[in-house]
Amino acid sequence: MEQFFVASVLSALATGVGALPVLFFQKATHRWRDILLAFTAGVMVAAATFELIPEAIEMSNILIMSVGVLAGVVVLTMLERTIPHIDLSHNKKRIDFDQKSLLIIAAITLHNLPEGLSVGVSYGSEIEGLGPVIAIAIGLQNAPEGLLIALFLVQQQVSKWKAFILATLTGAVEIVTAVIGFFLTSYVAGLVPLGLAFAAGSMLYIVYKEIIPESHGDGHALSATYAFVVGLLAMIFLTSVF
Repeated sequence: MEQFFVASVLSALATGVGALPVLFFQKATHRWRDILLAFTAGVMVAAATFELIPEAIEMSNILIMSVGVLAGVVVLTMLERTIPHIDLSHNKKRIDFDQKSLLIIAAITLHNLPEGLSVGVSYGSEIEGLGPVIAIAIGLQNAPEGLLIALFLVQQQVSKWKAFILATLTGAVEIVTAVIGFFLTSYVAGLVPLGLAFAAGSMLYIVYKEIIPESHGDGHALSATYAFVVGLLAMIFLTSVF
């Protein structure tokens, strides 16, 4: 239990660590933003396809895994239709933060829900080594995400410190969903494979629907492609180590 709480908190707070550079500079080239986005996509795809989905299949069967993945996709689709998406890396328009702050934070937080859930479910499953690997994977993708969020807020004329704090808080929601996922799977064993597959489906949806298109939005597709592969290999390396 203690290890789970520490891991979930550190993974979530990686968003704040990633946002730290915004205190020293306010701009990043689109190339670097696309590279960061693509790297996180590679990490998430590897975590979903090489860890979460295989474990879900091993604990149940192909049908249960498929149901879980599709459920994750459907739920994320419904959430995105309820909470409009804001393109953090390629938004050119000035948004009145005072009027739309809740919308901005809600749209950003949406993408963190399945990430925290995947950490909680992984630890709740009690599968040896799975929890730490997923927590590290989510932490790796949270760091660049935190930087992008903070840069976006600064571009909307939000102060550096406020942008840093808000970026950190958007990651904190992962702690809540991690706890929910952990206790649900700990006390209802039959939910473990479904929970793992659900988290995988949610992550894959975000990668293909949001992150990959955004990383190709400014003509840096080749750099983004290499970054995606590096992120995927980095996650596979972590998997082999743990």
